[in-house]
This record gives sequence, structure tokens and C-alpha cells, in this order.
Amino acid sequence: MSRKTVITCALTGSYDTPSKNPAVPVTPEEIANSALDAAKAGAAVVHIHVRDPKTTKPSMELALYQEVVDRIRDKNGDVVLNLTTGAGGRFAPDPAEPRKAGEGTTLTTPAIRMRHIEAIRPPICTLDVATMNFGETIFANTPSHLREMADRAKAAGAKPEIEVFDLGHIELAKRLIADGHLAEPPLFQICLGISYGAPATPETLIQMRDRLPKNAAWSAFGIGRTEFPMAAVAVAAGGNVRVGLEDNLWLGKGELATNGALVERAVAIVQGMGARVLTPAEVRAKLKLERRW
Repeated sequence: MSRKTVITCALTGSYDTPSKNPAVPVTPEEIANSALDAAKAGAAVVHIHVRDPKTTKPSMELALYQEVVDRIRDKNGDVVLNLTTGAGGRFAPDPAEPRKAGEGTTLTTPAIRMRHIEAIRPPICTLDVATMNFGETIFANTPSHLREMADRAKAAGAKPEIEVFDLGHIELAKRLIADGHLAEPPLFQICLGISYGAPATPETLIQMRDRLPKNAAWSAFGIGRTEFPMAAVAVAAGGNVRVGLEDNLWLGKGELATNGALVERAVAIVQGMGARVLTPAEVRAKLKLERRW
């Protein structure tokens, strides 16, 4: 088996999904335990958001991130941690005065969005190179904000996983690389099926792959029912795989998923296509990640 594949599990995300699937983790203990289950099932990387334990809504509290990381590291010092920086990027115009922020706005400074990265110093953090409509809000990541966030990630020793949702986002990422804000070789995540970004189709995935820098490592995912088909296409196209309850709540029709079960299905897809799932140690070597635990 010559192909080697990284499996990432995106544990919880920020959407209103705990009400739809009770397996979506909310508290730091639940998120950590779900990460451990995903790692046991074969995920080398776990992608982490945190939620307010009382409301289940997305949170940016440093203490919550720290507790999740501490709980994971207490039981598993090997799995690679990937912390989100997507929180703090939403803008919803006030209906009466569109220049003002309305309900649903979380938009804040790069310094606040990066403070948990600078404090915890994970090996990977996401960097959403995207300004786009995101449901009924605007996901706002301006070039100046991205430059500062990339520079802060570099100073903290965290490798940005560059999240791209459409072709133009790849071109902006290339500019950030050319200007020295993102180190080479870059790491990309192709995000498909999110309203209103690129659709989750094989043709789109291949087109976006072909626009990446030639030396890039990359992964891809589709949301909902496209999660497993896009995983298979990613493996066939030479990329890596992301699954998890952030992206999809179901194993099949009428069958709710857990993170561990989604990873097990991804492992079966990878191995069924003649590839091998990489271990956390192999991922660190492949991506040249710093290890601090």
C-alpha cells in the first residue's frame, strides 16, 4: 500500500447540532472523551472547537480550550491537536442600520481570535482564508486580519491548516505564502458543501486540488451525506480525509453517528482503497510539526 492518509476528526463545530444528535460533545469532558474515542478509532488529528456548557453555543473562552487540551493530554499524549481560530469571524448587519453589527455578530480582533493559540501553542491551528456568506451571516476574514493571524500562529509555532471554501480563497492563500506570512510547505483543507461555498462534487474537489501549490499537503471534506463520498474522492486524488460530527451527524439513513463511528467508517474507506492510515507520529514527521507534550 503506497498511499498514506491522514484522518482528522472534527469533533463538535459551532452549529446548533447538539439538539439534533446527543452524541455531539458540548462540555470540555465530553469533547475530550470524544477526541480520545476518535483517536482510538484511527484519527491521527482531532480538530477542536469549544462550547459554552450551559447554552451549548460556540465559545471563545481560553479556560475551556485549556481544559479540553489538558483532559486529552492526561490520557493521550500522542494524538495531534488542531484548534480552531474560526470563532470571532461572524458579522450580521443590523437590519435598520447595515453598517452596524446586529444579532449574531461575533466579529472581533485577530489578537482575541488567536489568544488560545498563543497560550496553548498547539501543533496545528486552522486559518479560514475566506470571506463569504455563511448561512445568514457574513464570515469575515479580511487580508489584513489573515496576515496578522498567520504571523501570530507562526510566532506560536502552530502550523496553519488553511481552510478554503472556493477557488478565490486559494488565490488569497497563495499571496499570503508568497509574502511570507504562511510557511512552506503549506497545509490546506478543502471545505465542500457549506452554504454558500463550493459544492461537494468530485469535479469541484479535483479543480480545487489542481489550484493548490504543488508542494502542498491537503485534505478535504464534504458535509452531511457527502462526507463519505468526498472522503473516497480525496483518497483517490492523493489527499487526506476529514470526518466528524462538525460536518455530519449520520452514519446512514436513520442512524445517528458518533465521532468514533465516523472515524471507523473513514478507516474502512481508506483501507478499502488500498491506502494506509498514518499514525500521529507519522503525521508529525510528515508535516514537520513541533511536539510540546
